[in-house]
Amino acid sequence: MRRALLTLMLTLAATAALPARAGDAEVKRAENAVRVLTEVMAAPDKAIPKDLLQNAHAIAVIPDVIKAGFVVGGRHGSGLISVKTRDGTWSNPSYVSLTGGSIGFQAGVSSTDVILVFRTQRGVDSIVHGKFTLGADASAAAGPVGRSAQAATDAQLKAEIYSYSRARGLFAGAALDGTALTIDNAANQAVYGEGVTPRRIFDGGVRNVPNAVVDFRDRLEEYTTR
Repeated sequence: MRRALLTLMLTLAATAALPARAGDAEVKRAENAVRVLTEVMAAPDKAIPKDLLQNAHAIAVIPDVIKAGFVVGGRHGSGLISVKTRDGTWSNPSYVSLTGGSIGFQAGVSSTDVILVFRTQRGVDSIVHGKFTLGADASAAAGPVGRSAQAATDAQLKAEIYSYSRARGLFAGAALDGTALTIDNAANQAVYGEGVTPRRIFDGGVRNVPNAVVDFRDRLEEYTTR
């Protein structure tokens, strides 16, 4: 009896220590991020230049950013971000949210896929701390598209982050100044377990990563292999 009770207690303790199972919403977000990245990179003449991706410090993909409003508008979306590790491979991704506002004569609702390419470590360090704003905490510019990043303008070359958007099938660089990128701690804990931090995720300190999340990291490896 004592042995059976001890076994039950050990089983319950081990179960409690396991990370929470990723919910359907988090898995779907990862699948959508993989879909957007795959579709964008399938058009080499209009995709993000591969040499730019190869030298990136981090890449964020935020599908289905909803922009809505009448006079005073806003945008919001959720996605994933991975950072380049010391050995040159891509980290497990952290979940992030993209939020911004605008004022002007506007009406209606639109959905846009957004990709952010981080060109410096400073931008990566900012997001690790939880939140930063494009154009304020890190300089941002609409990124070049095509086979090579050499076509970038002087203004683009000075930017720390290249931003892109895709709406109605059209993919191009986009100005997103004033938009905030924030770590989604609730989603991270649903996928990786309670108390996990972005630094721990990026440093490889998590286990039992869902296949859809691993697929995002693997696609980045595929598109940035020299």
